[in-house]
Amino acid sequence: MENPLTPRRAAGARPESLTRFLRDLGPRWQSNIRDASDRTKETYLPHLAAAPKAGVEVTRDIAYGPHARCTLDVYRPAGAQNAPVVVFVHGGAFVRGDKNINAEMYGNVLTWFARRGYVGVNVEYRQPPEAPYPEGGRDVGDACAWVHRSIAAYGGDPKRVCLIGHSAGGTHAATYAFDPQPGKFGEHIACLVLMSSRLRADAGAENPNAAGVKAYFGEDESQYEARSPVTHAAASKLPMFIICAQYENPLIDLYSLEFAYRMAMARRVAPRFLSVADHNHMSLMAHFNTEEEFVGEEILDFCAAAFAAR
Repeated sequence: MENPLTPRRAAGARPESLTRFLRDLGPRWQSNIRDASDRTKETYLPHLAAAPKAGVEVTRDIAYGPHARCTLDVYRPAGAQNAPVVVFVHGGAFVRGDKNINAEMYGNVLTWFARRGYVGVNVEYRQPPEAPYPEGGRDVGDACAWVHRSIAAYGGDPKRVCLIGHSAGGTHAATYAFDPQPGKFGEHIACLVLMSSRLRADAGAENPNAAGVKAYFGEDESQYEARSPVTHAAASKLPMFIICAQYENPLIDLYSLEFAYRMAMARRVAPRFLSVADHNHMSLMAHFNTEEEFVGEEILDFCAAAFAAR
């Protein structure tokens, strides 16, 4: 029997130049994750610039809250009517990042989903010091509330919404879905995908982004357990898909497994889990809308099942 935790490798599709890059960089990812992340974005940029975008209409910087950073972009397939919806929340170690981190990312994620018939929503949110825990989760909740109220005007179906969070954005998405502090428990979404997400607050020496964790979760580490998404894994019955890369930022893959285990023990059935071979923490998002569609197809399959079960 195949080990479900063995990283799964997609067959074909990816250009050989990208395969060589990923396999060369991967084992060295943790030696300098900032530099490796920049190299990954630079390597994917020309591929994304050349990627198909026809038929996708983009409306940018729509306010969902009063703060200047509480904005979102909507990616709409031309002629969309009652289409399923993906809401995406980017990462950035809690203290940096942007919904448009360069000319192509993270719009590439929503472009790919729009090309597959979804309405895509790319969410920006506040950051510390003005928005410490649990404000990231509250912003995600406010964005999802906007989607619930307004997405029909863009051709989306508010009853079929999948929330996807990456890295710190996954932390905020999980806080919205599970944490009793915001207390929303994913009220406006049908399912949740957590990708390379920091699901435990951890400011230890192994975490190169410990300063960002402290900036968001606070200096008092005795509060971290109560503020960690993994602590609240049993608090929602939302359909869940947990994804991590083979080459992750330190401990993120372990915390993904811990979250999946705690949820499985509470529900008595394991959530869907995928470890993606060759990819690193950043390429897991950078590869969307390139020739490689394996992860996106897995998410589409998960969404279809979750929507059908409602």
